[in-house]
Amino acid sequence: MTQHHLAWGAAPSPRYEGLAQRFRPVFQRIRDTAVERDLQHRLPHEELHWLRAEGFARLRLPVEQGGAGATLTEFFGLLVELGAADTNVVNALRAHFGFTEDVLHSDFAEFRAHWLGRIAEGQTIGSGFSESGDAKVGSFATTLTRDAQGQLRLSGRKFYTTGSLFADWINTAADDEHGQPTLLLVPRKAPGVQVDDDWDGFGQALTASGTAHFDQVAIEPAWVNPSKARFPYSSAYYQLVHLASLAGIARALSEDLAQRVRERTRTYSHANAGRSAQDPQVLQVVGLVHGAAYGANAIVQQAARALEHAWQARTLEAATREQANVLAHVEVDQAVPVVTQLVLDASTQLFDALGASAALRPAGLDRYWRNARTIASHNPRVYRERQAGDYAVNGTPPPTFYRVGTA
Repeated sequence: MTQHHLAWGAAPSPRYEGLAQRFRPVFQRIRDTAVERDLQHRLPHEELHWLRAEGFARLRLPVEQGGAGATLTEFFGLLVELGAADTNVVNALRAHFGFTEDVLHSDFAEFRAHWLGRIAEGQTIGSGFSESGDAKVGSFATTLTRDAQGQLRLSGRKFYTTGSLFADWINTAADDEHGQPTLLLVPRKAPGVQVDDDWDGFGQALTASGTAHFDQVAIEPAWVNPSKARFPYSSAYYQLVHLASLAGIARALSEDLAQRVRERTRTYSHANAGRSAQDPQVLQVVGLVHGAAYGANAIVQQAARALEHAWQARTLEAATREQANVLAHVEVDQAVPVVTQLVLDASTQLFDALGASAALRPAGLDRYWRNARTIASHNPRVYRERQAGDYAVNGTPPPTFYRVGTA
């Protein structure tokens, strides 16, 4: 069935259903084994391979370069659908899609052509920016220096290396010999690179968001990004990927709940009907949860339109570009607290329509809250609320880039 007939609202574009039909069989295969993977802690290597084989990792590339030419509204619509299957898989691809956006925006023709070619070939990119422990805000302990022979060498350690264990490349950053931050890519299987699956969070447990070690890794000049900055709406983009995941969770749990209520035969002596499917109070809970999922999806789509506007404005005059990027960040900031609360509430409310058996581990219903709570803990919403308020009252643009570390 189409998104419209499932009551999730109109599709992002007239061609969206045709684009989505290409990937929905894979999404369903991923969804069918999501609970099993979660219970067994089985990383989604195979599932990511299925998506790559269908060209999902090339969504944003132009058609003439082997991609689907997806707009950002279409792209985020598909992320919501994939999130309904398994948000671990969305998170594992987040860095890849972010780097793709970097390349599409790059003003450096040689770098752009080189990496668009690799992405078109099916190569994928993971993340390796954050540093744990005493790492300072505004600098990196990881270094990129030249040895006695003039060879660039990367040394250091990164944490939250989401998706890197599944990827061909790690997109990372280091301070050069002058203490200046440098963006670069590292082959995951290069000598001196080790990626550990040591992320032990209670949610999003299958993203391999662990530690990457770099020990004097030889770096080729073509792997160094000549740009010193990410694409201009990058902070909003990365946060909206998380919101799409949350909307996907809401969609999945609401559909899961409806099916369980539909099939449930046990009831209570003080219930309003012999079956839950006819109990008005139970139906009220189902409607509440479905409404939350609908709202989360609608908000994500509206914010995606702001990002698409920023993308379309990239070739316009500077003032127009700047305003479009500011509004993209503001709209996502406004979306964060609302979507977060809707989904966290829904992931608890669903249990009100079921019995104690819903708490059994094989049911897998707890994963919705665990994953949602973990995703929502990225980039705390209290700061997003403050930034949205500061813009509304004082016209203060939100920060377009930020780092985490010790002061």
